[in-house]
Amino acid sequence: MTRGFGGSPRLAGRMTAQGWFQLVFALMILAVIVGAAAGAQVIAHTNRVTDRLLTQTRPAATEAARLENALVNQETGIRGYAGTGDPQFLEPYTEGRHEQAVAAARLRELFAGHPELLADLTAVEQAAQRWRLDYAEPVATSSPADAGSGADATVAVAGKALFDELRDRLAAQHDDLTAAVDRDTVDLASMRTTRTVVLSGILAAFLLIGVLLTVLMRRLVVAPLRYLTESSRRVAAGEFGSRIDAVGPSDIALVCEAVENMRHQIVTELESSRIQEGLSQQQAEELRRSNAELEQFAYVASHDLQEPLRKVASFCQLLDKRYGDQLDDRAKQYIDFAVDGAKRMQILINDLLTFSRVGRVSEGTEPVELDRTLDDALSALSASIEESGARIERPASLPRLVGEPTLLIMLWQNLIGNAIKFRAPDLAPVVRVSCAPGAEDEEWQFSVSDNGIGVATEFAEKVFVIFQRLHPRDAYGGTGIGLAVCKKIVEFHGGRIWIDTDHQHGTRLCFTLRADASAPPTPAQKETTA
Repeated sequence: MTRGFGGSPRLAGRMTAQGWFQLVFALMILAVIVGAAAGAQVIAHTNRVTDRLLTQTRPAATEAARLENALVNQETGIRGYAGTGDPQFLEPYTEGRHEQAVAAARLRELFAGHPELLADLTAVEQAAQRWRLDYAEPVATSSPADAGSGADATVAVAGKALFDELRDRLAAQHDDLTAAVDRDTVDLASMRTTRTVVLSGILAAFLLIGVLLTVLMRRLVVAPLRYLTESSRRVAAGEFGSRIDAVGPSDIALVCEAVENMRHQIVTELESSRIQEGLSQQQAEELRRSNAELEQFAYVASHDLQEPLRKVASFCQLLDKRYGDQLDDRAKQYIDFAVDGAKRMQILINDLLTFSRVGRVSEGTEPVELDRTLDDALSALSASIEESGARIERPASLPRLVGEPTLLIMLWQNLIGNAIKFRAPDLAPVVRVSCAPGAEDEEWQFSVSDNGIGVATEFAEKVFVIFQRLHPRDAYGGTGIGLAVCKKIVEFHGGRIWIDTDHQHGTRLCFTLRADASAPPTPAQKETTA
């Protein structure tokens, strides 16, 4: 069963890390939506209460006070006119009636939707109407003399009783209106508290989701990745047997399984390589033993096998010398064939021995000045060069390489010797040696060109096969082993050799050799490269 971090193994095995984060973000979005809806509702209700308090309840209280002042002014004016008969006291009464009408109309607008307050306003207006009809209007319409002489005491008492009733209605209205203002104020405070609680809850939800997200990150991602990192480091340190378990969500568990499969593959390949290494050591030992046997065979071929050939050639020559006067021309020709065959067999065995020793019997590599190896090769070919009248063109300086001097001398000798041997009948040989940096780093490319008979394109590969000849033996001597030896020498030094088939009027042999990276080029070499 897959072991998980941050939840039950079964759930962690079913869900990916991305799934967990999507779930958390979905919860966050849901919390935002719920919080936004609740906050919007609370804010809307708060705005409604605030609007009602600012545009209805409190303005209504102001208008109610204005209405009460208008009624009090009316009562004061009537009482003054009744006591003095002075018409000036009727002005507050008249203005009060106007103020009463305006305030009452405004209150009816503000009390819309509040039937209990409308009932209080109606009761106040009815009481004011009774006071005005039964007391105030009769007094206001009486003459100044009648009003100033003093009205009937009974009428004055009745008027006071009617206004006291009006005061009671105003007090009831004031109490109900104050209660409405208090209710709206309390409701507003409650809504503000609710708004604070909702916003705090949203903030707390965000903080909780943030903490949950951090915990999930640590348990579902950080912890499994830390375990995978530590396990990978143990394997990299050499503990190849340390198993890596699949931990965490399914996607991280898949990574763990991939790393574990890679570790298992590495262990398998390592065991296989160890087995192959053992087999390689065994094969190397067998190869060394085989080389020793081949070396012994080469020694036998160079000594024991050539002894019978020398005897055949010697006795044939003695036979011709002692009994030559008794033999006819055909017999002498047969003796010449036998001697020539024995000598050619000796040359063939020597060439074969030389070919087998290239790269197998080595004197060791060392830094080699190619100029010196070319000088030695030309010295060995001096007789052929002088006899043929050949002209050798060479660079001012050749680079220094790491190689075996003897083999490199043999390489130059075979290439230049072939260029002289396969010359055109009517031309003096011209052999040109060139050198340039190779296509790859730390590599030099060389070429040996001549103006000889050339090589057909279809034979460009065949000439490097041992004992392959393109011409009759009586036209050009040799055993056909020279270029095969050159190919083996070049490959021994890590290069390759080929014939440039695009070259016209002769043959151009190209080959590459690795450069000596430890030896910087001399000024002459730089000049040659340029």
